[in-house]
Amino acid sequence: MNPIFWVRAGAGSMFLAVSLGAFAAHALKATLAPELLAVFETGARYQVYHALALVLVGLLAARWPGRGVNAAGWCFVAGTLIFSGSLYALALTGERRLGAVTPVGGLLFLAGWLCLLFGGYRAADAVRGLFNL
Repeated sequence: MNPIFWVRAGAGSMFLAVSLGAFAAHALKATLAPELLAVFETGARYQVYHALALVLVGLLAARWPGRGVNAAGWCFVAGTLIFSGSLYALALTGERRLGAVTPVGGLLFLAGWLCLLFGGYRAADAVRGLFNL
């Protein structure tokens, strides 16, 4: 996968996360119950974390391309769609059954980090190179 894809995916995801967070803070604050607003904000927060992770994946993939780094990127994308997406939908609809799929997204986030940890030995060298360690 082209490293710029991951950087763009991260930037796009960050744009969406910031937009949705602002939407929640201004438009939803008056309409959602506090517990549902907190659910929405959790989705946005984890989307921010993993948008930054996608940018990191792009930087690592540029320096040391490999299957582990690309697998991590795909796990972060899928995790964001399922984890954050299900929380957004739950908060906006109040349909609690949507929360049943949220842990699948969380597992994908964890899998992405494991891909970087175990599958990205070359990625670890890239991090050291980025920071001159």
